[in-house]
Amino acid sequence: MSVFHDEFDQAPGLCYLNHAAIAPWPRRACDAVARFARDNQRLGASAYPAWLATQRRLRERLARLVNAPSRADIALLGSTSQALSLVAFGLAWQPGDQVIISAEEFVSNRVAWQALAEQGVEVIEVSLAGTAPEAALLAACGPRARLLAVSAVQYASGLRLDLAQLGLACRRQGVLFCVDAIQQVGALPFDVQASHCDFAMADGHKWMLGPEGLGLFYCRRELRQQLKLHAYGWHMLEHLGDFERRQWQPAHSARRFECGSPNMLGACALEASLSLLEDVGMTVVGEQLALRVSQLHEGLAAIPGAQLHSPVDPARRAGIVSFSLDGHANADIYRTLSANGVICAQRGPGVRFSPHFYTDQRLIDDALRQVRQIAMR
Repeated sequence: MSVFHDEFDQAPGLCYLNHAAIAPWPRRACDAVARFARDNQRLGASAYPAWLATQRRLRERLARLVNAPSRADIALLGSTSQALSLVAFGLAWQPGDQVIISAEEFVSNRVAWQALAEQGVEVIEVSLAGTAPEAALLAACGPRARLLAVSAVQYASGLRLDLAQLGLACRRQGVLFCVDAIQQVGALPFDVQASHCDFAMADGHKWMLGPEGLGLFYCRRELRQQLKLHAYGWHMLEHLGDFERRQWQPAHSARRFECGSPNMLGACALEASLSLLEDVGMTVVGEQLALRVSQLHEGLAAIPGAQLHSPVDPARRAGIVSFSLDGHANADIYRTLSANGVICAQRGPGVRFSPHFYTDQRLIDDALRQVRQIAMR
């Protein structure tokens, strides 16, 4: 990965292990934003055709990244939460319908469904703590189950689910399948078709190495018009740019979910970041990330008193490693590491490390040494 070393010119003494929260931008994303700002200052919107070309390339890159059938299946939305809410309040529910989620879900993938209670929708939470989390989720999909909503990778533990198994079973049972993919897209290969998902969403500011405020929403083509729209504007119309047209209709593509002016600055940054992932190749990205996750697992397992809360099985891992230390409060571990340049997070039962494919393995060794020093106190 030395060929991409110049893309990540991080401050000396910093060990960035927090990609599951907010990722640093690669140099090419910074350069793209700087060019956009300079052009905007000097030329204003006279460069708008070039901005539209960048947005089109972004949509194409996102479609390739998740193996969507077409770029028309990709909407550019402001957040994963927005996309989840779009699905939750776009479907036509009946009193007694059930939504199945995990008991360990990130708050956004819980409250969007719980907010449907006034429509008579019941949320069933299923623990993933057993040895067969997919079987537990599917067992909860009874005759009233309308939708199964899961995170591809759990934000606290790093548990990766078998999406193909879940999606195929849902398709057979007539249950809609919605995947919060924010902790997988950009970290490991992700395939909406192989996963049989009906909806998938992910922000760009984590593993895709992009800015906050822009992400993808995938909606299976057959379901687009089943989602009731609650936001309207010029950008979601089929005849985009025909401002005098009195007869209108929503776009047939996923652009129907983008009601207003696009985030062009964010598109410049994210398109550049995704070009890096494409240059490296997602297979290589996943392999390099797996090496770093294994390095953390093995290093932490060798520290007396360290408890791992992430899956031992490599097939269940993505980019998240969670741990705690006997006799030490997680908050204290987090504060000590952060004060010494190890950028991480406190989540769930432990402290969360999340490297990326480019993370210098010597920095990971330094972080492990610091954890060992804390454990010995």
